[in-house]
Amino acid sequence: MTVAKHVAARDCFRVIAPRPAARLTLFCFPHAGGAASSFHQLATLLPPDIELVAVQYPGRQDRYGEPMPRTLAELVDEITGAMLERLDRPAAFFGHSMGATVAFETARRLRSRRPNALRRLFASARRAPHHDNSKALTFPDDASVLRYVDSLGGAGAQLLADAELRELAMPILRGDFRLIADYRYAPGAPLTCPITAIAGDIDASFTVDHATEWARHTVAGCEVRAVQGGHFYTETAPGALARLITEKLAAEVSA
Repeated sequence: MTVAKHVAARDCFRVIAPRPAARLTLFCFPHAGGAASSFHQLATLLPPDIELVAVQYPGRQDRYGEPMPRTLAELVDEITGAMLERLDRPAAFFGHSMGATVAFETARRLRSRRPNALRRLFASARRAPHHDNSKALTFPDDASVLRYVDSLGGAGAQLLADAELRELAMPILRGDFRLIADYRYAPGAPLTCPITAIAGDIDASFTVDHATEWARHTVAGCEVRAVQGGHFYTETAPGALARLITEKLAAEVSA
């Protein structure tokens, strides 16, 4: 590995609220257009034995100016390579929207190299990998992107009303949506960790019925949970999400 690649790999993660005595690491993968800072509230609400480590994708916030990945596989390879150095304790993944797909593919990459590292995957507000989203996330122009983002709600949609912020954010949004639109699930062995699929109870884009589709991607069981709120319930109900995660990981941190 070259020095340049080593530095880039270390730059993938942000520890928002350090927990040096934690017994488990929760790696969190942001939504399209999102960044590590979107998990600030969640990080502060988790108990001391769970340390949240947020993934920072290239091209945003303190990685602004770095080239956007050309494919989702390229992004996943970067994250996986960097993560191998951080698996010094049990881990779980939480992926929101696009992040659920990135988390799932990262889990698949890790399986052959660290088969027992991952204890649970939380798949939030995102259709299961075998579902084809290419048409839904292919946009002819920026106006179409804005309408789609606005339909999902959340703080990001409000920020896009500002022309300067919109100019900065649009290349990131379009790049992320391209990654997902071009993504094609390749059949393979299911995960060996359990999956908890989470839906906002008023999110029309991802319902509890959609969430059940994740069951085919694990041999360890899939549970579906609903949290009050829409697509970005992560912003409006972080306490409920923190309690759910803490509940599902209780056995892991007490072992």
